Amino acid sequence: MKLTDIILLSLSAALVIVGTHLTITLGLTASYPVFMFAVVLLFWYRYRKNNQLVKEGSDSIEKTKKSKTKGRK
Repeated sequence: MKLTDIILLSLSAALVIVGTHLTITLGLTASYPVFMFAVVLLFWYRYRKNNQLVKEGSDSIEKTKKSKTKGRK
């Protein structure tokens, strides 16, 4: 896990806590933007993780294809 991923996940969790506090003290309408920003950060985190998994999967497929063609020679 890269530093950016850790920061995104931690900031999202912190914003959920802040949003909960705002909901209790000021109400849902005051905390709604904070929750939406937390959700955006979570989506961004998942987007980065999915791209990383796809990249790793395509790299392993290419390595498998190369090793199979070497065995045929």
